[in-house]
Amino acid sequence: MITAIVMINAENARIPETAQALADTEGVAEVYSCAGDVDLIAIVRVRDHEQIAEVVTNRIDKTPGVARTTTHISFKSYSSADMEAGFSLGE
Repeated sequence: MITAIVMINAENARIPETAQALADTEGVAEVYSCAGDVDLIAIVRVRDHEQIAEVVTNRIDKTPGVARTTTHISFKSYSSADMEAGFSLGE
C-alpha cells in the first residue's frame, strides 16, 4: 500500500464542506483540518503510483473549495505500536 500526504489550501469559507467532500473521495483514508501553512491534510492510501496521480489530480484537485495542493509520498511508516510489537517478540 502506498501512502501520500496531501497538503491542501482551501477557500476559507468552504473548509468544512471541502473536508467532508474529500473524506468521501475514493482513495482518501483520512482528512484533517489544521492550523498552520495549510488548511487541510488528506491521507491517501492506494495500491500503486498511478492511483495516486488519479486521486490527487482527478479527484482532490477538482473538489470544490480546493485552491492548491502539495503532495508528499511516504517511504515507510513508523509508530510506537510497531516499535513495541518488535520488542515484545518471543514473550
